[in-house]
Amino acid sequence: MPTILRAKCIVAGDSGVGKSSVCQVFHSDSAHFPKSYTMTTGVELLVKPVNIPDSRDQVELYLYDSAGKEIFSENVTKFWEQPSLVMVVYDVTEETSFSSCVKWLERVRAMKPDTNIPGVVLANKIDLDQRRVVSPKEGKDLAMQHGLEYFECSAKEMQNVDTPFFYMAHEFHKLYQEQLQVFQSLT
Repeated sequence: MPTILRAKCIVAGDSGVGKSSVCQVFHSDSAHFPKSYTMTTGVELLVKPVNIPDSRDQVELYLYDSAGKEIFSENVTKFWEQPSLVMVVYDVTEETSFSSCVKWLERVRAMKPDTNIPGVVLANKIDLDQRRVVSPKEGKDLAMQHGLEYFECSAKEMQNVDTPFFYMAHEFHKLYQEQLQVFQSLT
């Protein structure tokens, strides 16, 4: 019998890094890139099922696309209770957005302080390579320091957007399988 798991994924990062675009491109199966910019002022929720290969299982990712402006931070964190996964997004052309990743990660992890929350650091806007100021090595190092995986994408070019989401769904499924084995060994 197939199992459907539900994972709450907090998508965080500074304003303007492309969090909403990344979420919308993934949600639309790379069929839609939002052409006009509308600032997120709270949290927008998108739900997307991901089938787990070599199983009949599915992980429904509940994507909490969160506002990046400090003025909305108190409002936003009200929706972050009990996160399952975290995606911290930065803009490769914006050093400040990269420096803020640790702050965003700490805020999400504070919602579940005694639990390791799996997730990813996502470098967006790689299509702007000529303006890039944050190297892939810096991004990989940051992810490794915080026990996360590193990915790069271009939401605008709809390039590599799905990969980090599929990775998180697989990680969540793997955690479920591990917990199931522990439970079965106790019974």
